[in-house]
Amino acid sequence: MIDVKDLHKSFEEKEVLCGITEHIDQGEKVVIIGPSGSGKSTFLRCLNMLETPTSGEILFKGVSMTDPATDINKMRQKMGMVFQHFNLFNNLNIMDNMTLAPVQLKLKSKAEAERDALDLLRRVNLEDKAEAYPSQLSGGQKQRIAIVRSLAMHPEVMLFDEPTSALDPEMVGEVLDVMKKLAEQGMTMVVVTHEMGFAREVGSRILFMDGGQITEQGTPSEIFDHPRMPRTKDFLSKVL
Repeated sequence: MIDVKDLHKSFEEKEVLCGITEHIDQGEKVVIIGPSGSGKSTFLRCLNMLETPTSGEILFKGVSMTDPATDINKMRQKMGMVFQHFNLFNNLNIMDNMTLAPVQLKLKSKAEAERDALDLLRRVNLEDKAEAYPSQLSGGQKQRIAIVRSLAMHPEVMLFDEPTSALDPEMVGEVLDVMKKLAEQGMTMVVVTHEMGFAREVGSRILFMDGGQITEQGTPSEIFDHPRMPRTKDFLSKVL
């Protein structure tokens, strides 16, 4: 589904991604772990061109995301993105947050979008919050809304950038539960996270990043139980 070829990204003098070549197959749950500053979030943000690569190529279902002729906004509709800090519109209620993109992009009528939004809110037990504003919700509720708001666009892949790192510990579980259900339903997912239990339970493949490169990868069992690289072993000894 996604092909990454020799991806480099620099911010001024600092090279953050150092020639990553990787692929993500349909239905895979790829979980990216590694120390802070290793380039995990930058790599994820390059996948849907929120960060423009310095060089290299990214293909989504055979279409080059890095080709200037590609309509990036059209491609992004197929790639849901959930951020650390929710990115909800504080001046809109939850229903309007959910329906804004599908209606503005003329993908659905307002009535259809609202019907779909209620279905999605029901999936995360928040249909009673349709008229509420983000400021009236807990962090866990906001993040669950952010996930289903992405799903309202019927994406083919979901990208998660540390979706629980801004949450109080007791709210982490409710967000991870929504993500687990999504995984069970077959959604292709790429997740940057510090939640090792989630990575082990849900990941079909774990990528360990360090210094702007993927230095080791494998199944959860291979990475967590039998890591090969000293840096991976050292990192896991501190977080497990």
